[in-house]
Amino acid sequence: MAPILFGKEPKPGDLIEIFRGPYQHWAVYIGGNEVIHMIPPSEDSLLRHPGEESDFFSSLVSVLDSSRALVRRQKVSEVVGPHSFRINNLLDDECDPRPPRLIVRDACRLAGRDLPYCVATNNCEHFVTELRYGKAESRQVRAAGVVMAGAAVAALGAVLFASLLKDDSKESKRRRRYQ
Repeated sequence: MAPILFGKEPKPGDLIEIFRGPYQHWAVYIGGNEVIHMIPPSEDSLLRHPGEESDFFSSLVSVLDSSRALVRRQKVSEVVGPHSFRINNLLDDECDPRPPRLIVRDACRLAGRDLPYCVATNNCEHFVTELRYGKAESRQVRAAGVVMAGAAVAALGAVLFASLLKDDSKESKRRRRYQ
């Protein structure tokens, strides 16, 4: 098994967060050292060829363009590869998790299926939170949205500030003309 952060072994129904550099991949632990996860075909190539930087960035871009994903049942070590992971039942404080046997049953029933995929509305994190809590959510997408909204507000503020400076400069020129 790949390195586990905080040294805790997963239990069936736990969510597994895998750290892959600029983003996290998510899976649900089903026992027997196996997970179920949803993965677009382009991201699957990252698993098959870990560490190839040129492939990494082109695959990451194609993940953003994927509209379908395969639900796979695999060994934890195959999915995690050289990366680290942790158990992250991220919504346990907000939502009651479904019983582990139901999470595992429903996850296993989906294995092998081809499902719609959208990085913003139906990604691997949405997939596993739906299984565990009955509620699809992605904090990763929410955080990215907050960052993008913050950047948009900052850009708008800069434009408005520049506009005020420009208007102030015009007013100063007018005053000098009439003095």
